[in-house]
Amino acid sequence: MTPAPAQAATELDSVRTAVREFLARASPSSTVRALMDTERGYDDTVWRQMANELGLHGIAVPERWGGAGAGMPELAVVFEEMGAALLCSPFLASVGLALQALVNSNDESAVEEFAPALLDGSSVGTLVLNGALDAWDPSAVTIGASRSGADYRLDGSAPMVLDGHTADLILVAAITANGISLFAVDATAPGLEREPLRTLDRTRKVARLRFDHVPARLIGADGEAAAGLARTADLALVALVAEQVGAARRCLDTAVAYAKERIQFGRAIGSFQAIKHRCADMLVLVEGARSAVFHASNATDDRDRALAASVAKVACSEALLHVALDSMRIHGGIGFTWEHDAHLYVRRAKSTELMFGSPDHHLARLANLVASSHDQPEGSS
Repeated sequence: MTPAPAQAATELDSVRTAVREFLARASPSSTVRALMDTERGYDDTVWRQMANELGLHGIAVPERWGGAGAGMPELAVVFEEMGAALLCSPFLASVGLALQALVNSNDESAVEEFAPALLDGSSVGTLVLNGALDAWDPSAVTIGASRSGADYRLDGSAPMVLDGHTADLILVAAITANGISLFAVDATAPGLEREPLRTLDRTRKVARLRFDHVPARLIGADGEAAAGLARTADLALVALVAEQVGAARRCLDTAVAYAKERIQFGRAIGSFQAIKHRCADMLVLVEGARSAVFHASNATDDRDRALAASVAKVACSEALLHVALDSMRIHGGIGFTWEHDAHLYVRRAKSTELMFGSPDHHLARLANLVASSHDQPEGSS
């Protein structure tokens, strides 16, 4: 039975409050700055608390596999709060990508084998979609898979993989003689090389992976993974734009708070018309982006989700970049210093603008999706 709108809103508010209060303790600015300069990039104790005390890892996983059985609206709220706090963790890689890929693989034995460790936080997963943090495109898959008897081996390189150097389970989209397939690789597998990279957004870890005849386990049917991976990519895109909204909201809040307390010429700078206008423009961008995420997270049909996710990527990328930069400007000289957190949000804005497809890519994708719907015969779905 679907919850009534008021009940659903109350449940989402409860999730938001619990996550926000937890992150206020677990991810203050001092902790973010300490963790972002480590190679691992996250606190394992916090990671396990998120899994076992809050149940965040399995919030959108069906109950039959040990999850909470909620959906993307609840998971989007979690990602929004994590984006606001700039939480240093492999949550997007493990929960937004790896777990979703497993659930969408139609391989129940693989889910039963790998999901429990991902759900309880004892293992971290990631997903290599196309060798880079680009939008999903089957033609851009960089890893090849060859079969020798009952075994598969992977060859190729992936220049940018979220948390690729610390993940215990690496799911890989690879090309076989039958098409796009999904494979599981153990982090200790022979022939696998992992190199952490230094990137613009130091709060999120990325690695380069090389596969040299690496043994892998096939997940699902050989050559039939493209549809599940496309669905996973759109769900991960919704998670990413929810993060962007959270970060934009935090930038707006800190800018408004500073404008109220910063005194210039004997009055708070927030009383000046130019600052009022800038804050009002920031609010419009944040609320518009939030509406786009709400629509995308509530989409249930694959095509509707694809449309909504691309719209949200365009809206949220613009919102976060503009709001992060305006927040820095409102803070004045201090906002441009290394000691202030404003630059961390600008870095997050620039990196997420390009992740999973740039705004220009998604505008082109929207045009193609709309054109393809017009080309369908009347009455077809």
